[in-house]
Amino acid sequence: MKLFLKNTLLTVLTVIGFVSVQAQESTKKRIDGIVGIVGNYVVLDSDIYNGFIQAKATGYDTSKFGRCEILGTLLENRLFSHQAIQDSIVVTDEDINFKMDEQIDRMVEQVGSIDNVVKYYNKKSYEELRSVFFEIMKENQLAARMQEKLIKDVTITPEEIRQFYNNIPKDSLPIVGEELELAEIVIKPVITKEERQAVIDKLNEIRQDVLDGSSFASKVYLHSEDRASLQTGGFFSLDKKSQYVKEFKDVAFSLKEGEVSKPFETEFGYHIILLEKIVGKNLEVRHIVMSPKPSQEALEKAKKDLDDLRIRILNKEITFADAARQYSDQKETKQSGGVLTDKRGDTRFELNQMEDRTLYSMVSNLKVNEISPTTLITDPSNKSHYQIVQVINKIPEHAADFSNDYMKIRSVALQAKQNETIGKWISKTVDDTYIYIDDDYQNCTFKSNWLKK
Repeated sequence: MKLFLKNTLLTVLTVIGFVSVQAQESTKKRIDGIVGIVGNYVVLDSDIYNGFIQAKATGYDTSKFGRCEILGTLLENRLFSHQAIQDSIVVTDEDINFKMDEQIDRMVEQVGSIDNVVKYYNKKSYEELRSVFFEIMKENQLAARMQEKLIKDVTITPEEIRQFYNNIPKDSLPIVGEELELAEIVIKPVITKEERQAVIDKLNEIRQDVLDGSSFASKVYLHSEDRASLQTGGFFSLDKKSQYVKEFKDVAFSLKEGEVSKPFETEFGYHIILLEKIVGKNLEVRHIVMSPKPSQEALEKAKKDLDDLRIRILNKEITFADAARQYSDQKETKQSGGVLTDKRGDTRFELNQMEDRTLYSMVSNLKVNEISPTTLITDPSNKSHYQIVQVINKIPEHAADFSNDYMKIRSVALQAKQNETIGKWISKTVDDTYIYIDDDYQNCTFKSNWLKK
């Protein structure tokens, strides 16, 4: 499905990152290549040049936009960052440093050494590179948090989805690539009582270190297995309506500010939570999650059990769906006969858009009703299990259909509504914010009223 150009370009320009230098004073003179100012943030000539270079390196078709669109996108990012500061949105130095380390590590993998990274960015030293990247990461995280705040409550009704679909000209309906419907069976290795206790003991040790003055965020980087929250030092905000498991919310809402919970268990592992701050009905927390590690013997037994079950299915002693209901350890798919859904709840996976590359490699060459080999999987919580996957059905490439592709259309319609929400916010906020655009760009046609005409 085709995404919206503005969001795609904004992602290219902010994920990779550009130097964002804060303006020391508002001025209408062009100083040191400044082509734009939003509040306290500036856009430099070099930012626009780098925008083209980075977009092209990322595979973006640079023939679709010019300097005006690059500038407009960068101004948006500066506006998000500026307003995040006004709204007291905070990103900690620990969060920024962790994200920066990740970014630099990826660059080292690409160019071979940290010295090559320093040379590539034309910096005199590693220290100067980190100083520059710190400002990049800070601005990008502020901008991301501001956008999350703007769209977190945006919802869409079935009628709005239908209207969105009906407004697309029939000859312009997006093309959906070949899709697969899949089912899984999962066998998890048995975890002993001793292995569980070892994790509880470790979390109690970490908790005591924090109570004695150690940084909770630093402990997150060292020990937590929640990859999704590592970049924020385990930080997130929740309220009683947030989509977190009941056990987690119960513990979080039982804490006082500054209190660290004792270890407790959810389906994702064992946790401890630090309640940093209560903001109205919201809690700002950090958490660490760890899960027990199975023995090699337990892993080998899980593999043998699933290999044997796969052979029974191939010999038609039992159907795949019945085997999933009777033997699968994945409770989310067990009762449906193992049927998989994506994060939107769609049972159809567009083959060339599959984000899970392990799953892609397991099924991409299978025919309908064929079953993948038994495969060891490590999930985002760092838990290991064995999995087999069957291709239930294949749907050829086709124009999007409201009934059959409802979840995909819903996702695009929701994104459009989120874009509209952000667009309205930009229009209003631009009017209330100091904006300077250099004379060379006064003839640009921007999507937002940066020129305040």
